[in-house]
Amino acid sequence: MAAFDAAIAAGHGIECDVRASRDGVAFVFHDATLGRMAGREEALAALDAVAIDGVTLPDGGAIPRLAALLARCGGRVPLLVEIKAEGRHVRPICAAVARDLAAWPYAPVAVMSFNPWAVRWFVRQRVGQYLGLVVTQQGKGRMRGPIERALALWLSKPDFLACDIRDLPSRLSRHARARGLPVLTWTVRSAADRARAAIHADQIIFEHPHD
Repeated sequence: MAAFDAAIAAGHGIECDVRASRDGVAFVFHDATLGRMAGREEALAALDAVAIDGVTLPDGGAIPRLAALLARCGGRVPLLVEIKAEGRHVRPICAAVARDLAAWPYAPVAVMSFNPWAVRWFVRQRVGQYLGLVVTQQGKGRMRGPIERALALWLSKPDFLACDIRDLPSRLSRHARARGLPVLTWTVRSAADRARAAIHADQIIFEHPHD
């Protein structure tokens, strides 16, 4: 939460990753398991919300619920929510996020995911939600990557793309921008990344203000 508070104070938009607890509560957390951040090997999805509330992070804080972050933002800064979900069984996490967003109908919030099924769920269930597809070519190979992206775009019909900075410039990003589809890029960590993003993307996702 300290990083989110600093972003709000500076007027920066916020990007966060979200996973669901076993009982369907959305938490702001990147990893599938608690190992790296809490020294415990349980999967977040295997724990109920009350148990997750009791997990302590390295800074002494707790794992925030998405509802708490939305309240902290209070609609003052844009929030970009990345849904972490594997496979086609996306309803629990998507429904959890949608419930929290419903409490802030006028807040500037967009939802995105690597998983096209999650984006597709929102297309069908939350009309009017601004939606993005996250894509990367890294580790995909020359054939697998384009095929996966084509299928993902067909399934999700996103409003914007979030492309890996390491892939830019790319045929995908050029075609998207030519069609009027905004391109975000992640994660910008250097002056060289920023210079590349300025040419080939419409907005950046960064980690530190000096990026």
